[in-house]
Amino acid sequence: MTKNIFCELAQFELIRFAGAEAQAFLHNQLSCDVAALTGDTSTYGSYCTPKGRVLATFLLWRSGEDFFMQLPSPLREPIQIQLSKYILRSKVKATNASSDWTLFGVAGKDAAARVQRAVEDVPRSVHDVINTQDAMVIRLPGERFEIVAANKSPGIIESLSIGAEKADPDYWNWLDIRAGIPAVLPDTQEAFVPQMLNLDLIGGVSLTKGCYPGQEIVARMHFRGTLKQRMYLANIAGSERPQPGENLYSSDFGGQSCGRIVNAARSPEGGHDVLAVIQIASAEKGDVHWKAADGPALTFLTLPYAVRAD
Repeated sequence: MTKNIFCELAQFELIRFAGAEAQAFLHNQLSCDVAALTGDTSTYGSYCTPKGRVLATFLLWRSGEDFFMQLPSPLREPIQIQLSKYILRSKVKATNASSDWTLFGVAGKDAAARVQRAVEDVPRSVHDVINTQDAMVIRLPGERFEIVAANKSPGIIESLSIGAEKADPDYWNWLDIRAGIPAVLPDTQEAFVPQMLNLDLIGGVSLTKGCYPGQEIVARMHFRGTLKQRMYLANIAGSERPQPGENLYSSDFGGQSCGRIVNAARSPEGGHDVLAVIQIASAEKGDVHWKAADGPALTFLTLPYAVRAD
């Protein structure tokens, strides 16, 4: 990827968790290892039902003693309400922090230099976080950075625009898809367990931490090797955009669905790139179609990480 872009990430919102017991509370609710998060790291993760079905995927990081959870905008409020039900007497407060910050994505071969110029520092490794007076900066997979800027810092915006093209937020969604980062949306809530979304392959699942909602199901699927579906990257030709939750079909499953669309975005190279959870056997045959057994075929692409069956 060589195209230098920046864009405002209006498709996301933030929940801020503050209080002396915020870390312990989140560690007991989420699939990722929250206890391992220091003030300079981030992680992907999921929030599940007791049956192990994913209600939300997110990016989580720590700033001082507080934690920030970034979610797709339609899920911020319901997930905040759901998690707040379990706070009870814990010393934790969950608030909507979206109005306090503006989210920017920076990508391209010169992304690190542009971030350095904008905030005078840059995270060195993927998932590193730096905190400045006016921003939090996270390094993400695929030559990308996210700048979480305080709303009173217009100089950051002006600096990012120098030597870069302003992109539509959907371009960032495409970059997430190419990086193999899933986003559960309202139409796909409770459709998958974390491993189906490859969250165990991108650091979003801990198999060594204690209990959290769905932990028993997630662990059993890993240790007993019962996983039959994984998430794959593919392209679907044509102008019609696939929608999250739409079914996929293959000849070996007859009239039954062999998978579902997770996310889709228009590809600069034509058609739409998609992340899709598919039966491993069907994906290995490569004969998978959108909407119907004779519908548009998926052309499989290579994810930036290895996909394994277990």
